[in-house]
Amino acid sequence: MSERVIPLVDQRHAGFATPPAAFLPDQLVRPNGLLADTLGRPLSDLRISVTDRCNFRCSYCMPKEIFDKDYPYLPHSALLSFEEITRVAKVFIAHGVKKIRLTGGEPLLRKNLELLIEQLAALRTVEGQPLDITLTTNGSLLARKAKALKAAGLQRVTVSLDGLDDAVFRSMNDVDFPVEDVLKGIEAARDAGLGPIKVNMVVKRGTNEHEILPMARYFQGTGIVLRFIEYMDVGATNGWRMDEVLPSAEVVKLIHAELPLVQLDPSAPGETAERWGYAGANGQHDPALGEVGVISSVTQAFCSDCNRARLSTEGKLYLCLFAEKGYDLRSLIRDVPAGQDSDTLLASAIGHIWQGRGDRYSELRASMAPDTGTGGRRVEMSYIGG
Repeated sequence: MSERVIPLVDQRHAGFATPPAAFLPDQLVRPNGLLADTLGRPLSDLRISVTDRCNFRCSYCMPKEIFDKDYPYLPHSALLSFEEITRVAKVFIAHGVKKIRLTGGEPLLRKNLELLIEQLAALRTVEGQPLDITLTTNGSLLARKAKALKAAGLQRVTVSLDGLDDAVFRSMNDVDFPVEDVLKGIEAARDAGLGPIKVNMVVKRGTNEHEILPMARYFQGTGIVLRFIEYMDVGATNGWRMDEVLPSAEVVKLIHAELPLVQLDPSAPGETAERWGYAGANGQHDPALGEVGVISSVTQAFCSDCNRARLSTEGKLYLCLFAEKGYDLRSLIRDVPAGQDSDTLLASAIGHIWQGRGDRYSELRASMAPDTGTGGRRVEMSYIGG
């Protein structure tokens, strides 16, 4: 088999220099459900961005001064169709993926998303089990879509919510969207049976850290898992500074002083969140009170067991949330040479790329010079999802 070029392409930000090309190996990499990278990390989690658009303009993700009315979003023809996404997902599943998370942008802005969920829900893992299918959303459209999402086969949702104070929330989403409508969306998701529900709060020092305790009080005992995320240096447009990071250890200390916590074991291999359960009167975790989680990708990197790949809305494969380059899989779907099988090429490309993966940006961050990253400009989170 002759070599086939997989170009490394547009990262959806200005000033990107064209990187070198990657090649398929002469020998095919055939899926056996046990794919591992150079650090022995398996591929078991695939995050699929279905749109690069969002109706919020959160400063840490899609700041309004960059993502304005003139921002060149991808044309619909550039996006993977639902059928193409499902084809790619099948190949990832053959390599061992068991969980698929739909992201954006805001995924609920993608028209007829329920049709994609139905297609993905019909797939099975290499062990013959149903996939774990979940979705991350800002909650703005959840109240009207929750029942249809559940009926289509979605199992659970994660909702982004950065505070309960309406003024703070409106300021952070920067489109004057009321917090009450997101809370109604969360209730609709619970009523529809999309659970367990997780709520993610990005904590930015000097902006919303005073909302930590109100959020903990509000969700305690509700069955909803609240997770606090350190403000991260994703992309190249959010103006990230280390002094705006509130370490997760301080978040846990703050909550524990009022609502005692006990540390819990990870729920699954590759779990990004450190789990803390609310303690009952006996000092032990009381499941009825629930738990919180902290995601510490800045102060306590979890690269060593990262099992996640990311597929952009136009079919680019990224190996890390902080990646500077991606691999074009769409061309292996749409521009296949006569006499060659697209799925075979896809499987071999994905296998070859993952086997060469050594990404561990968060572990290396502390040794890098300020604002240099690893030498390039990172892809925007709004393009590949969180």
